[in-house]
Order: sequence, then structure tokens, then C-alpha cells
Amino acid sequence: MATVELSHITKKFGSVVALNDVSFTVKDGEFFVLLGQTGAGKTTTLRVIAGLEKQNAGDVFFDGVPVNDATPAERDTAFVFQYYSLYPTMSVYDNLAFPLRAPGRNLSEAEIKQRVHEAAERVRITHLLQRSTRNLSGGEMQRVAIGRALVRRPRIFLMDEPLSNLDAKLREALRIELNRLQREAHSTTLFVTHDQIEAMTLADRVGVLRDGVLVQVGTPREIYDFPATTFVAKLVGVPRINLYDAVRTDGKIRVPDSTIELAAPPHAALPESFTLGFRPEDVQIGPDGDLTGQISLLEPLGVETIVHIRSGRHSLLSTVSGIADFSIGSEVRYRIVRERLHFFDRKTGHRLSLN
Repeated sequence: MATVELSHITKKFGSVVALNDVSFTVKDGEFFVLLGQTGAGKTTTLRVIAGLEKQNAGDVFFDGVPVNDATPAERDTAFVFQYYSLYPTMSVYDNLAFPLRAPGRNLSEAEIKQRVHEAAERVRITHLLQRSTRNLSGGEMQRVAIGRALVRRPRIFLMDEPLSNLDAKLREALRIELNRLQREAHSTTLFVTHDQIEAMTLADRVGVLRDGVLVQVGTPREIYDFPATTFVAKLVGVPRINLYDAVRTDGKIRVPDSTIELAAPPHAALPESFTLGFRPEDVQIGPDGDLTGQISLLEPLGVETIVHIRSGRHSLLSTVSGIADFSIGSEVRYRIVRERLHFFDRKTGHRLSLN
């Protein structure tokens, strides 16, 4: 395996800046997820690492050694694509064996057979080896694609939204499988996705990309609990974070056109106006709540219910366990956990430091 470092990478396509001064490191054996919306630059980042695209500025290092001039073959990465890219005229076995039969590999058929069967067992497709890939389901094809990457034993695995074409249940099952495979192999893996659930459940660390700019890097917990910007705060978390324009007056935090009023944090260097944020799980409904509102919508999801509470001209989200026994239009009392408030600059969207 290897450590991957991107140092001040800029990549342009004509006048379009796909990556703008991007720097981060993927540690040896780490599962690193790049999270961002369509067009953020995620796939371009993978292609620069693999050597399929040449950056306009900056350097790529593997284990501290620059690989800017190395060919894709010399970089020894394995790419798993969003679309399976299997050979439809070949069996599953031959699809897995194909990269091992490439010129320069010089592997015997006995060794190829051993490595194919090892990879097939790891992704649980041994029973499919003699089947044509034309007769596979989407989940089976993606397992074959992952197995074809595993069989090469590369230095680095690059995965470009490999689960996005699967249905929800299959996506969940393969997500668990990928997590298991990576932990067992301790492989250096860079995985890109627009799905924040994949990012939060798979990653050792997450890098958030927006319009070619790396906005934040951190563990899933750091990204969730301490979002660097309102963009990150909105990108991560289901249901969405509550965000409002707020003001500080007379030691109080107030959200105009609502009944939301909170004590300002002591000694906090809050400006007079800012963006206030708090997660739905930090809106706690109960008879001892010091705030009141009206229930405007209920979303029962089984394990929890999302409760929409009307406060003046605003609506805020709360979550309660199980199926909530509330009625739409009824008044409810709630409290907002003061220790979990988030404060952002209203103009830039950057997180405010209150120290």
C-alpha cells in the first residue's frame, strides 16, 4: 500500500477550473472519501492521481516520491468506475483474470487461478465464476468490478461512485462489504461520492469539495459536529440542519420573525448578526421546554419521526424516536441544546470562532 499526497493541485479544462489549489494526504491504509456535489471535481481528482489527467500545477506524491511524470501503469492504481466496464463476451473468471494476463505480468495460469479465486471469495462471487457477465445483476457486476481491482493487488484503490447505480438496499449491502474488504486488506483507498451517508459510514476521514476547492478535511464526526462552513453543514446530515439569520442583542440570540430566543454564550465574541445553526436531534421536544411552536408536518420513518415545528414565519426540524404521537396543528414545547449551537459568518458562510 502507499501514502498519497496532493500538493497545490490545479487542473483546468480550457477556461474551467476543475481543481483549484487542492492539497490533502491519504494515509497508508486509510479509507479516504471525497464528498461533493456533481461537478465538484471529485472524478478529476481521481484521474489526476491515476495519471489519466495531467495537472496544470502542483505535485502528486506516492510515499513521498513525486509521480508527476509516471505513466498510469507505473503508478499501479486500480480504478473502480461508476459504470462497471466489464467485458460482456467474457466469463466472470476471465474478467477477473484479464488484468493479470496483461503484457509484463508474466504470471502462470496456476498463479492467476489462485489470485482469481482469492479475490472472488473475498467479494463472494465464487459461484459466478463461470457465468457470462451478460447474465449478472447490477450488484453482481459491481462485485466483479471490485474483484477485478482486488486481484491486481495495487498500491492504491480509486473508486468513482461505485455504488451510485444500485438500488437503496443493494447499495447498503455493498457499502458494508466495501467496509469489510478495506478493513481486512488495510488498503489505501480513495472513494468519491455525492452521497453523505456513504461518506459518513465508510470514511476514516472525509474531504469536502465544492467547485474544485477543498473546503474541509476531517473525521466524519469532525465534519458533522464542527462544519467549517454552512455549505458543509447543509451537505452533511439527514434530516438537514436548521439554519437561520440571527442577531445578538442584550445578551440574547434572536431569530427575527420567530419565537426563537436563546441566551448568548458567555464571553462569546459573536457579531451583532450571523447565521445560527442547530441539528434536528438538538431540538428536544418535552413539557419542560422553554420555547413553543406549532406542529406543521410529521414524517414518520419507523425508527424516528421528523417533526416540523412552526415558529412565527420560520419552520424548524426536530427528531424523536419511533412513531411520534403528535397531531398536526397542536402546540408543542421544546428546547434547543445550547452547547450544540453552530455560528457562521453571514456573508462568507465560514464557521465563527468564539474563543
